[in-house]
Amino acid sequence: MSTRPRLAFYAPLKPPTHGNPSGDRLIARRLMHTLQLTGFEVELASRFRSYDPLGDTARQHRLKTLGTRLAERLIRRYRRLPESRRPGIWFTYHLYHKAPDWIGPKVCAALSIPYVVAEASYAAKQTQGPWAEGLAATARALQRAELVLSLNPEDREGVRQIAPATRMIHLAPYLDLAPYTAQAESSREELAGRYGLNAKRTWLISVAMMRPGDKTASYRLLAESLHLCRQTDRELILVGGGRAEAEVRQAFAGLERVHFVGRLEREALIPLLKAADLMVWPAVNEAFGMALLEAQAAGTWVLAGDEGGVSSIVVNGKSGQLVPARNPAAMAEAIDALVAEPDRLRRLGAHAQRWCRTHHDETQAVDTLRDALLPLLTPGSGA
Repeated sequence: MSTRPRLAFYAPLKPPTHGNPSGDRLIARRLMHTLQLTGFEVELASRFRSYDPLGDTARQHRLKTLGTRLAERLIRRYRRLPESRRPGIWFTYHLYHKAPDWIGPKVCAALSIPYVVAEASYAAKQTQGPWAEGLAATARALQRAELVLSLNPEDREGVRQIAPATRMIHLAPYLDLAPYTAQAESSREELAGRYGLNAKRTWLISVAMMRPGDKTASYRLLAESLHLCRQTDRELILVGGGRAEAEVRQAFAGLERVHFVGRLEREALIPLLKAADLMVWPAVNEAFGMALLEAQAAGTWVLAGDEGGVSSIVVNGKSGQLVPARNPAAMAEAIDALVAEPDRLRRLGAHAQRWCRTHHDETQAVDTLRDALLPLLTPGSGA
């Protein structure tokens, strides 16, 4: 039997087992893996999604009721186990007013174990809004938390408003860099044939789900930027799919050499990122953008809108270039300048990869999590 301390993991916004690829799913999966490297026996406590994107109070009430029942069921299950097989820590990833945690705080209170949160946000302006109950639940969860791991610096001020005494530690977004730095299995010419690209042109790439709202707004701004570009010696690769794909395709109508390659799993995406010359993304309302970090890890320079927490990943002049948020003219000008110097782009991509290795490697996250979490365990808890 394992003597490793046990940790219950939960992601109320989107579980790591969810079928649609996204940055959120990638982070959840990465966290579970990293926590195991830290020394924990990690259990996915629940796949329950508390997410309500529309502000439907009746739906939120149903989700609260279901979440409460699931918490009670988990408490009964854990109490039937020997103490050595119960979790010693509960770890919730990504909670906010649209996706509150109805399970973790109740389990922690019943079992008297620490409650830990990674990537939480608190928007006080929602106090009287349609997600007021979810906001209140998030506030209670944050006040209970013994530790908040902050991935996005933009969220810290809001969290401090509601939980000033909570211990907060910065955890830089990170990746296992080995797959991104390994020898490429597919040549640029092979990829060009597979996706109908011209290997001699500069390859621009964007990776994002085609969802209504902010993602679609980013795609529209990108299309507008490309319409303004003077440089035409380039190919644009769009990786993603979703309910808004028809709308996204319409935004790019009339532009030449735009390639929609659909959704790609990690093993197919990484070779394309490594072969691309420039990642471009307007980043409307982007939390920080894991796809941008993946591009850097693959040795591709990033050009992004300076919005949200993007600047925590794209350090201007060091791991990429930032342009003013929602400014197609500024992005078009930057694209033209970079496409005009393909040799410089390759040097910049190598620089971005070195920066990523220094600041966003999983080994650093292992040390941070170990130092932060192990002191929370009481003697014998969950082990």
